[in-house]
Amino acid sequence: MLSTVRCAVEADELRVDVPEWVVVERPPAHRRGDYATNVALRLAGPAGRHPREVAEVLAGRLAACPGIARVDIAEPGFLNITLQATAHARLVREVVAQGLEYGHNASLAGVCVTLTHDGEPRAAAVAEATGALLRACGARTGEGPTELVRVRPIRPIGPDRPTGPDRPIGPLNPIGSPRPGSDDPLLRLGRDAFRWAMVRPTPEEEPRLGPEAEVRLLAQRESNPLFRIRYAYSRTRALLRNAHDLGIEPAPEGGYHHTAETELIGAIADFPRIMETAARHRAPDRVARHLERTADTLWRMHDWCPVLPRGDEKPSAAHRARLSLAEAAGTVLAGGLTLLGISAPERL
Repeated sequence: MLSTVRCAVEADELRVDVPEWVVVERPPAHRRGDYATNVALRLAGPAGRHPREVAEVLAGRLAACPGIARVDIAEPGFLNITLQATAHARLVREVVAQGLEYGHNASLAGVCVTLTHDGEPRAAAVAEATGALLRACGARTGEGPTELVRVRPIRPIGPDRPTGPDRPIGPLNPIGSPRPGSDDPLLRLGRDAFRWAMVRPTPEEEPRLGPEAEVRLLAQRESNPLFRIRYAYSRTRALLRNAHDLGIEPAPEGGYHHTAETELIGAIADFPRIMETAARHRAPDRVARHLERTADTLWRMHDWCPVLPRGDEKPSAAHRARLSLAEAAGTVLAGGLTLLGISAPERL
C-alpha cells in the first residue's frame, strides 16, 4: 500500500508527504473485500482533496497491481481490496519457503536503539522480546539512543508469598529467566510459561501471579492460550508427518474457498504488519495476541475443512492445499513464539 501511495505522489497525482506506515486490516464482516484501509481519509486533509478523490486515485493504481482482483470504495473513502484466488496460493507458498524468516523486513532499517530496563523481571523480558522484533524489522539494537522499557511490574499474590504482595520477583539472568537458586515461584513455571506471563499483558496491565495463575499457565487444555498456540503448531507438524506417510505432498494450488480457510490466510498475511507495529510501539504483547488469533483460526479451519482424507476418501487437491495452509500457519506460530523467546516444540 505504501508503494502505491509513493507512486501516486511521484506521478504528481497526489501532493502529500508519503506516510511512514499505513494501516491495512481485515474488514468487518459486513464489508466486501479481503482487506481494508483508511489511508485515503488520512491523506485527504494534507492533500487538500476530498477523501473519495484520493481513494479513486489509489484504487486505480491498486487495481493494476498483480494479485488484486478488485478494489471497491466505501464512503467516505475506505478502500476494500479483494485478492485474486491465485494470490492466496502464492502467499502460502512464500510463507513456507521463507520459514521462520517470514515477516522479517527492513521497515526500520537505519533505526538504532539501546533498550534498557531497571532489572524488574517483566521489563527485562519485554526488552528482550522487543529487541528481537526490532532486529527482525531491520533495526540495530545495542547502540544508539538509550530507551527505558516501562511496564507495570509484577505483583505476586497468594499464600506462597508470605512476605507480602509487594515483594519483588527475583532478578533475571541475561536470557530473561529467573536466576538459579532464587526462591521465585516462577521457577516452577519454566522458561516458556514464564516468558508468556511477562510479555502477553499490555504494558498498562498488571500481571498478577500466584497459585491459581501458575495452574492456568501450566494447564494443558484449551483454556490456556499458550498451550493452545503450541499445540496448534505441533498439530501442523503431525499433519505433515501423517501426510508424508500417506504419500500426500502439500500444494497450495488446490485453492481456498471456505470462510475458515480465507480467515486463516488473512491471519497469516497480517503477521508482517503485526510484527512491524509491535516493533514500532515496543509492544510484543501484540504479537502474542496475534498468535492466539492465528491458532484459534487454524483450529476452526482444522475442524471445518479436513486436512487429511478420512476413511476410504481419496486425497484431493483440496487436501493438499489445506496441508500447505496448515504448514504456513505453523510457520507463523513458530516464528512468533521464537521472537517472544518461547520454544515451539514439534511434539506435545
